[in-house]
Parts: sequence; C-alpha cells; structure tokens
Amino acid sequence: MLPRVAPRFRRRLSHTMLVIRLQRTGRNSTPTYRVVVAEKAAAVKGKSLEVIGHYLPGRDPVVLEFKADRVHHWLKSGAHISNTVARLLSKQGVKDLEGFMERYTHRRSKKELPEEAAPPPAAAAAPVAETKEEKAEAPAPEAKEGDDKPAEAA
Repeated sequence: MLPRVAPRFRRRLSHTMLVIRLQRTGRNSTPTYRVVVAEKAAAVKGKSLEVIGHYLPGRDPVVLEFKADRVHHWLKSGAHISNTVARLLSKQGVKDLEGFMERYTHRRSKKELPEEAAPPPAAAAAPVAETKEEKAEAPAPEAKEGDDKPAEAA
C-alpha cells in the first residue's frame, strides 16, 4: 500500500527507498536542520516529500521538534531513518529505533575500561613504600654533592 502523497510522486515511490534524514539550512556557522522524508538517491539539499520537523543545535537549550504521528506513518510505510535522526528521536522518547542506529566502531567495551583504569591494590601499595624509602635516601646524596661542589670551585 502506497502512502497518500501528491500524484506526481506516486510512480517513483513504488521503486525507490525513502529515508528520514536531516537537511541543513541556515547561515554559515549557524546550522539549522529540517527533518525531512526524501528519496535516498535524491540530493541532500534537493526536494523532499515532506518536512516533519526541525532541529536547532545552536540554541542554548537544543530544540528538536517533530511530528511523531508522521514519523510513525513513514516508518510503517517502509521508510528508513538515518543514524543521526534515529539517535535524536530516541532521546526524545520515540521507541523501536534501535535497528536504525549504527554502532560506533572505535568504542571500547565496558569490560575493558575498569581493568585498565584501576591498578590492582597490591601494586598500588608497593610504590608508596618505595617513595618513602627514596625520600629518606634522597637528602644524603644531595649533601655529598653540595660538599663536593664548593671544593671544586675553590
């Protein structure tokens, strides 16, 4: 079943893949984005089928407004959603978007981090004892060096 859209898009919708993605608008160094439904093969700044929201990351409280009913409609119609939009919408409470989110490749697992970050307690106790011994031995060599230097200068 095809979604209800303008007749000029009906023929193309049967063959193409639709995607919900961000379309950048705004001035230089002041990005604003539209959340749009467009054909995957269409240009990013090209025509879109429908504007379903906007995202303003430059504002102090970041603004993300979208039509939740239209998002669900397009997802039921077979549209895919981009990784970034899926992450933004899931933060806003939209469910069942985990399948569209890609995992970051360079992220370490949580099991590896605690082992590297925290040294074993026995190893931590040994350097503390050595530093106390070094402090006790440190003044003696300095005193010898200090006595030698005036003798050399004289």
